[in-house]
Amino acid sequence: MMSRHMIQNVLFSLIALAASNAHAFDFGGLLDKGLGNLGKSSPQKSEPAASSSTPVKTGAEKSATNLASFSNNDQIASLKQALIQGAETAVANLSKENGYLGNDKVRIPLPESLQKADGLLRKFGMAKYADDLTTSINRAAEAAVPEAKDLLVGAVNKMTVEDAQGILTGGNDAATQYFRKNTEAALAGKFKPIVATSMQKVKLAETYDQFAEKGVPFGLIDKRDTKMDDFITRKAMDGLFLMMAEQEKVIRANPLEATGNLAKKIFSAIKF
Repeated sequence: MMSRHMIQNVLFSLIALAASNAHAFDFGGLLDKGLGNLGKSSPQKSEPAASSSTPVKTGAEKSATNLASFSNNDQIASLKQALIQGAETAVANLSKENGYLGNDKVRIPLPESLQKADGLLRKFGMAKYADDLTTSINRAAEAAVPEAKDLLVGAVNKMTVEDAQGILTGGNDAATQYFRKNTEAALAGKFKPIVATSMQKVKLAETYDQFAEKGVPFGLIDKRDTKMDDFITRKAMDGLFLMMAEQEKVIRANPLEATGNLAKKIFSAIKF
C-alpha cells in the first residue's frame, strides 16, 4: 500500500510532465496508467511475429500473373493498339517543321569531324554557315521520317504471342528494344535513300560545300571523311526510337493514355 506522500509525489510528477508537453494529454488515462503501474515490474517485450514464408512476387511476376487472365489474342491486340499509337505519335511529332531541329532531345548536331570547324567558324564570325548546315541536316531528317510509319506498323503486325508477352511484362522501353532488334537494319535500308533524296531537296550538299569551303583554309575539313547521308540516317533513327520509347513509357505509367478500352485494361493490369 502506497503512503499518502508517495501518491502526492506521483501526482506532482504527472502534472509536471503534462504541462511541459506541447501536445494535449489524456490526463485521466495517464494518471490511471501511472498509478496502476506503480509497484509492478516492466512487461517483457514480446518477440516479433515470425515473418511469413510466402515469397513476395516481383513486379514482373505480378504482371505475368495478371496478364494470364487475358487471352493471347487480347494481349496481342492491345499491344498492337498501343505500339501503333506510339509509332504514329512519334512520327507525327518528328515530321512536322522543327520536329528534330526544335527538340533538344533529338536535334541532330554536326558530325564530330565537323565540330572543330564549327567552333572556329563561329569564332571568326561565320556562324551562319554552321547554322545553315545544322538546319539542313535536321530538315532532311524531318522530311524522311514519315516514311518510317508503314515500316513500323508492318513490324507490329508481324509480332508473335511470345513477342507480345515479353514486351508487356518487360521494362519501360521493351517495345522500343524489340523494334531496334527486329527492324533497325531494314528501316535503315529504307531510310537512307529517302534521306539522300531529302538532302537534294534541302540542298544539303550545296550547304555543306559552302561550309567546307570556309573551313578548308583552316585545315579542319576533308569532305571525303564525311558521309552525310549515313550520319543523318543513323541520327534520325536514334531520334525516332527515343520518341517511341517516351511514348511507350507514358502509356505504361498512365494506361488511360492508351488508345482503345482493351489496351487500357491490359496496361492497367500489368502496371507495377
